[in-house]
Amino acid sequence: MISGRGGEAHDGGTAFTAEGVEVVLREACEAADLDATGAELLRLGSNAVYRLTSLPIIVRIARDPAVLAEMERVVGVAQWLETVDFPATRVRAGVAQPVVVRGMVVTFWESVQETEEFATVGELADLLRRFHWLEEPESLRLPYFDPLAKLSASLNGLDAISDEDRSFLDERAARLAKEYDRLDFVLPFGMIHGDANIGNVLRHRDGHAVLIDLDGLALAPREWDLILTAIYYDRYGWHTKAQYAEFVHRYGFDLMNWPGYETLADLRELMMVAWIGHQVATSERFAAEFALRMRSLRSGEGRDSWGAF
Repeated sequence: MISGRGGEAHDGGTAFTAEGVEVVLREACEAADLDATGAELLRLGSNAVYRLTSLPIIVRIARDPAVLAEMERVVGVAQWLETVDFPATRVRAGVAQPVVVRGMVVTFWESVQETEEFATVGELADLLRRFHWLEEPESLRLPYFDPLAKLSASLNGLDAISDEDRSFLDERAARLAKEYDRLDFVLPFGMIHGDANIGNVLRHRDGHAVLIDLDGLALAPREWDLILTAIYYDRYGWHTKAQYAEFVHRYGFDLMNWPGYETLADLRELMMVAWIGHQVATSERFAAEFALRMRSLRSGEGRDSWGAF
């Protein structure tokens, strides 16, 4: 089992560590009449993610207790996607959720597979094309996505980086905010996944591709769901030319030919750098990656050396 680092305490004095969330896991599973014996801790970040061994179930425990309303919406989104037969992660049927245990928000999901296997870039394109044709019911109360507000909140919380780096990021964000406000989006406005990339498309045990991580569903320009695949190819080399060409062919639109591409790419990239900035105090690996990315932003070079997280 993964050992945890120190974390903040929640209601009842429970800290968000491997030991603390294990207590929450046991109590939540007991309340849901599930067996937590031998559960495997897969991830400990903004969420603790467990795989049960007794049943094909994934348990997510949120670090931030303020996400209760958000997780209620995510559960509703997943249930709606099931009614329209869209291939996405499913909530565990027959369990009232989300539940709050010791101040932490817990949800239960059907396990897609026993081992983590990602689908292809082409299948991601197929899912996004189909997803973007869906018309969400008003009852979901999806929020409007404002990337500038999200970036500003992320930069405001950067406490572990130097003043020089923080000033550089703030100045870059201010310039991009002006550019973003002048963008002329060409795809229809509507529902987006919010973090559409190959890491959020898993191969189901029966073979089909499944869209996961529904936390960021919102209303926004559809271009936002295409930007990660484009920059993963164009800037970082994480996708090949052939893979990106297949993505474009199967989705039906090449974002890199859109005049606003560079601005959207710079904005999404800045969010990625800020996310790494929040992790610099947790390990030398994150600190080194943040330093590398800051050098790239300043020089315009070396993006092909970025690590994927």
